[in-house]
Amino acid sequence: MYYISLQAHNVHVYAPNGWARAVHRRWETERVHINEGQADIRRVYRGGLAGQLVSGVLWLVAAAVATWGSPDAAIATLFLGGMLIFPLTSLVLRLGGGPAGLPKGHPQKALATQIAFTVPLGMVVAIVLGVLRPELFFPAAMVIVGAHYLPFVHLYGMRLFAVLAGVLSVGGVVLLFWLPAPMPAGAWFTGVVLLVFAVLLRASAAALHRQRETTLSP
Repeated sequence: MYYISLQAHNVHVYAPNGWARAVHRRWETERVHINEGQADIRRVYRGGLAGQLVSGVLWLVAAAVATWGSPDAAIATLFLGGMLIFPLTSLVLRLGGGPAGLPKGHPQKALATQIAFTVPLGMVVAIVLGVLRPELFFPAAMVIVGAHYLPFVHLYGMRLFAVLAGVLSVGGVVLLFWLPAPMPAGAWFTGVVLLVFAVLLRASAAALHRQRETTLSP
């Protein structure tokens, strides 16, 4: 029995053992490309430091507006401010002396962009819920934001993002169903969590960089 592989309009025929070896070589090559792409993401975005700092500050501002302002203003602050996270993160990265983002054509750039659009789309549901019951807006937003961090595990190659996703998502579910709290509570909690994880993620990325340098060194 033989196996046929069509790649880039070229036909390759493999005997069973040759097919297995070809698949293994291709898998190893793809894994190297993925690891390199993840390393680029960690380097450019400082392990998520800038993005989490900007997001954390935004959530704290929204919490302050909810505490001393009005629910409608707090909802508008988080939603409209969320649209500025990406440009503000790029600005912070540039002020830090590095590139503002991935270069054009980078294989991970499209995935990063697609993930970024999940939050504003999900926020529409949270806004509708917040209009009806303002105290549920921030917990719902926590679940949405937490869930959007799950693909970051692959994007950055950092499992710590799964912990961040779990903390925010589970915290939001608890506030939604089992621990009713004043409207600002979820926002204060999320802001603090994001700032803490900004530091933890940066430290984790630095450790992964050192490990990678050790592995690649002759």
